[in-house]
Amino acid sequence: MRFDEEVADIHEVCFSGNKFTTVTLMGVKLFDIPREDLERGLISAVRAGQRLRVINANAHCITIAQRLPWLRELFRQSEVAFCDGAGVQLASLFLTGRRLHRTTPPEWVGNVLRELGSEASVFWLGGEESVVAEAARAFENKYGCRTAGWRNGFFDASPGSTASKELLEDINRTCPSILLLNMGMPRQERWLWDNWDKLPPVVAITAGALVDHAAGKVSRPPRWVANLGLEWLVRLSREPRRLWRRYIIGLPLFGFYVLRSKLSMILDKSR
Repeated sequence: MRFDEEVADIHEVCFSGNKFTTVTLMGVKLFDIPREDLERGLISAVRAGQRLRVINANAHCITIAQRLPWLRELFRQSEVAFCDGAGVQLASLFLTGRRLHRTTPPEWVGNVLRELGSEASVFWLGGEESVVAEAARAFENKYGCRTAGWRNGFFDASPGSTASKELLEDINRTCPSILLLNMGMPRQERWLWDNWDKLPPVVAITAGALVDHAAGKVSRPPRWVANLGLEWLVRLSREPRRLWRRYIIGLPLFGFYVLRSKLSMILDKSR
């Protein structure tokens, strides 16, 4: 079975003492986990000093994963991987009959930090220097968490580069309990893939644009917009030059991959 045909692969996994279903969509393994359970599990993991990779997939992620084997493998290996997008929800419903729970880091990272307070030390990675510094200060003031450090996202992230080595030394020296990766997709996932075995025990979260939300540079649309699957349109209207390719080209391509996978399933059943 090719990776893009692995659309009905449904299993159970255990996270924080509870069992959750996983669904593999076109080679990308995702938990079907409610936001509240995700929050509780991560709070427990931080308090226990566990090592967790917490990653998420939207339509853009699954599209680029079709040509990036390492990204599909990262989802297979990661301790927690969840749905972050209405397109992925619909694809799961269409291909497996199961509508995945959907959430995004800006919706719950604050809740986790509020519960942990000063128990949490956070290292911020990604964003412009002034923005990431403001995000760290804002979360300290709002949630009472400690800032272990921060680094902007404009550095040579290739394995073994001087900048990456210095960053890893900084993270290992400060030993944060939470690492927020805000370098954009798939750059943040690639850095995590390349450096996971070099990090101290930490809950590493690929958080995308969370740094901009935390710094007050970007506001989230109302929840009903996301529920209707229109958050992409809001983002496109705000940042057309940066995001036009992802949505104008990427969404039809994602639809093509979904339909191709459905056709493969139908053909397999007819044999």
